[in-house]
Order: sequence, then C-alpha cells, then structure tokens
Amino acid sequence: MERAGAFSYAMLVRYWPQAKSIAVICGTGNNGGDGYVIARIAHLAGLSVTLLQMGDHDKLQGDAALNAGRCEALSIPCEPLRKIPHDTEVIVDAILGTGLERNVSGHWAEALQAINRHRAAVLAVDIPSGLNSDTGTVMGTAVRADVTTTFIALKQGMFTAAAADYCGEILFHALDIPARLYASEILNARRVDWNRQQQLLPQRPRSSHKGDCGHVLLVGGSPGFSGAVRLAGEGALRSGAGLVSIATDVRHAGMIAASRPELMCHGIDNPAELEPLLQRCSVVAIGPGLGQGAWGKSLFESVIQSNKPVVVDADALNLLAEHPQQHLNCVLTPHPGEAARLLDQTVAEIQNDRFTAAKRLQQRYGGVIVLKGAGTVIHSSEHRPPTVCSQGNPGMATGGSGDVLTGVIAGLIAQGFELQDAAETGVCVHAAAGDLAAQDGERGMIASDLFSHIRKLLQ
Repeated sequence: MERAGAFSYAMLVRYWPQAKSIAVICGTGNNGGDGYVIARIAHLAGLSVTLLQMGDHDKLQGDAALNAGRCEALSIPCEPLRKIPHDTEVIVDAILGTGLERNVSGHWAEALQAINRHRAAVLAVDIPSGLNSDTGTVMGTAVRADVTTTFIALKQGMFTAAAADYCGEILFHALDIPARLYASEILNARRVDWNRQQQLLPQRPRSSHKGDCGHVLLVGGSPGFSGAVRLAGEGALRSGAGLVSIATDVRHAGMIAASRPELMCHGIDNPAELEPLLQRCSVVAIGPGLGQGAWGKSLFESVIQSNKPVVVDADALNLLAEHPQQHLNCVLTPHPGEAARLLDQTVAEIQNDRFTAAKRLQQRYGGVIVLKGAGTVIHSSEHRPPTVCSQGNPGMATGGSGDVLTGVIAGLIAQGFELQDAAETGVCVHAAAGDLAAQDGERGMIASDLFSHIRKLLQ
C-alpha cells in the first residue's frame, strides 16, 4: 500500500507538476488506503490536501485504517464527501478499485458523476471507480480519468470495451513483487502490441522470390462493393505476400486491376471458375464486399469446403451465422455486430463481456477468433489465454479498415505464420499503423492511409 501510494503520488507530480491543491477521495477498502498514503505524502510535500471520505469511516480495516490514522496524526482533516472544492487542481479517485460486481448507484454514483463534472484533472488509483476490471464495461457510471496508476498486474478490462474512454494513460508498477511469484501464476489474458509482435518477423533470405512468400486469394466484391476486396487485396500485398489474386464480380475485375495492377483479378461467375484459383493459392480470405446473394453464397460454400486455411470476414461471417459450422483451419474477424449475429445475441451483450464473447465464438466455430473493436480480443484455444491489443484509435473506425486487416492477416498466413501468430501480428501492425496515421489527425483518416505505415512497420 505504501509503494502504491508513493508511486501514484510520483505520477501525480510528473503529470501535474504545477498543481498546488489536490482532493483525495477515499473509499472504505484498500483502494481508499492507497488514497490515504497519497494524501499523507502530498501533505508532507507541502501541497494543499482536501481529504474526503466515501462510506463509513469506521469500516476501515487493516492497512487502510492504519494509513487513515497516520493522516489523522498529521492533522489532515478528513470529511465526508459533500462537495469537491472548486479550486482543486487534481482529484485522486481512490474510491472503489477492482472487484466491482454490481452497478454503482445512489450517493456513490453521485460522487463519481461529481468528479466527472469538476474541471480538475483526475488520477485514478488501480482502476477508475465504476469500471469493471474484468470486462471493461461501465457499471452504471464510472470516473473518467486522465491517468490511471495500476499495480501488481494489469487488469484485462482496462484495454477493451469502454475502458479507453475512462482510463486515460495507464501506468503500471509491480510494487516489487518477486518475479518468481509471477512465474507461478496462470494468466487470464495477455496484452500484445507491435513492439512485442514485431519480434516474430523473420529476416528474408536475400535469395527470396515471390513463390517463397505465399499466394493469397481474396474472394469478394459483389456489384457496388469492389472497394472492400480491393482494400483487402492491397492489405495482403503490403503485408508481404508474394502473390495476391482476387476473385470478384466480372464487372469489377478490370477496374480493380487498373487501380492496382499488382493484383491479379479474375471475374468469377460461379464456383467452378473459382476452383483453379483455390488449387493454386496458399490461403483464402473471403467476405469483403461478398454480399449475401446467390453468387456470394455459392462462393462461400466452395471456399469453406476447401482444405485451405481461410480468413472469414464481413458478409462471409453473416453467411456463416445462417449455417453455423466448425472450421479449425480458419481465422474469423467479426466486429461486434457480426459477433452478435454469430452468437444470436445483441451487440450490447457482446460488448458487456468481450472476452467471454470471443471464447464462445471459438467454442462454436473453432479456429482463431479476432473480435475487432476498441481493444481487439484474440482467442484460439481453451489451452491458451486470450490476447488483447492495447493499440489503435478511433480514427480507425471507418469503412474499409477491417478489410485491410483481413488482407494483412491473410498475407501473414501466406508467408508461413501460424494462424494465432498471424492474427496477433496482423492486429498489432494494423493498430500501430493506425496510430502512426493518426498523428495527422484521427478525424478524416481513411483505410488506405494505413498502407504506407504497414509497409514501414513490417521492415
């Protein structure tokens, strides 16, 4: 508790070095105990500290009570929370912490809302009060923090669902827990990012030729939707695939080839015309712009019955939802709406627990699941913990971004990546490219803005 409080105070000073007045709002558990440590250190450092208590002060126990007593010994007044002083520059949220299982209500909810209405910056201790540490969902209401300090282990819910709007910048401290204790723990989830995943990229031999780098077949592009399969095709090229073919509506093939001549485009009327392309490719990606008409359905059935690894996206996922079946050699890339159809649930139910949704998708359909969205969740097996990507930004919430990801994942599979590694690496390079593109502004980003960054990152 002392280390947690000291670290949190050090981060407060780092981010708001000019602050002279702070309000520390404490609950009755250990999270409140951390707050009392912060209040004591800040007081001894000469800051003006307003110490406010939520809940019955007499319910404090153990180290929390001990640290409350230390504040009292220093004559730091502690009052029940009624109002946060107007001139407070930083609010420390040490109210609820982890383990919240029911919605916040009553005067507790009013307190969290009062913090959000105040003009002061907010430092949350361990997790913003009201945020579910396992799912990232808001339990009725939650504190919107600018910075969150968290301890011992990162909480999986801090990286998905609504968490990005509440946690702000996340700062971790292990509190000097011995490494041997971590080694004995079973992970609930793993956090992945591009810094970690880029280590999987092999060095290309100088003698490499296009045949060594795999052949991706993209299937999609019904009338009016040629752009989706075109973006997926370039995603596969930019990820390093040696050859990329596109099977699309006959009216689109020439137009796509003219816009990107490196794509080998084939006008396809029926599954029989698709068969030679299936035989030549290393991996198939199906769905971008596929449609759900007779043409799309017939091509979908042909692809699913092939023995090739398959990346399933967009309309192909909707067709799969109509006739659920398992396919172990596949990567499914649903967004929450598609996941809801695949599981016969609502989007809200998916978003309320994205980790469980990904697990259920994997159990029902097999393969590797990439549940897209803020904090993309990847799940492949009961024997491996799910992963969550901590990169990406709202600028990527635009049409075509998911199509690019489909192409990237397929391109990595073509180059020899295992399905899980291709999914995780594809998600991370896609997200990291989005963050680089967002340096010019999130609003107005388009999917093709990612290509140059993907290429650079994959070096």
